[in-house]
Amino acid sequence: MPPPPGLLAPIFAEGNEPLPPGWTEEDRLQAMTARKWEKFASSGMESCAAKSVMSGVVGVAAGAVLSLMGTTFSYEAAYGTHIQQSTPLWFKEQGQKMWKSGKGFGKVGALYAGTECVIESYRAKNDITNAVAAGFMSGGILARSSGPKAAFGGALAFAAFSAAIDVFLRRETSDDD
Repeated sequence: MPPPPGLLAPIFAEGNEPLPPGWTEEDRLQAMTARKWEKFASSGMESCAAKSVMSGVVGVAAGAVLSLMGTTFSYEAAYGTHIQQSTPLWFKEQGQKMWKSGKGFGKVGALYAGTECVIESYRAKNDITNAVAAGFMSGGILARSSGPKAAFGGALAFAAFSAAIDVFLRRETSDDD
């Protein structure tokens, strides 16, 4: 027996839905174009390459800021020099230190994020195993030039750190506020 009329929601094909009150056909086309570009942008941000690049850029910025904070307080001007002489030298040294530190942070971030994304895509799961495996691979790759023993130690250390961070971020929060 079919349900009484008016109890089922009408089903329309995409693009053939009835227009909201006050909308024209041009408004519908603009909304559909905006929806298409939104889907395109969100799918691009979900790709492993985009995640890796974003993590690398954030790593460079974080490394530069941390380097700036750390070296600002440790700088001593040479005795007998004027501020006009030491300021350009300070900026040059700070820039070099910031770039060096930022490159290191960016490399680690991009490598780890890319590796974790590829592992997650392959496994089709989002759990702690991805973080541990990505940490192990990233640690081994980063320490590979120091020999096999150091590479294995770096892999274990990075995997343990990744596991600790992932456990901390995935913990259940209490509802007692």
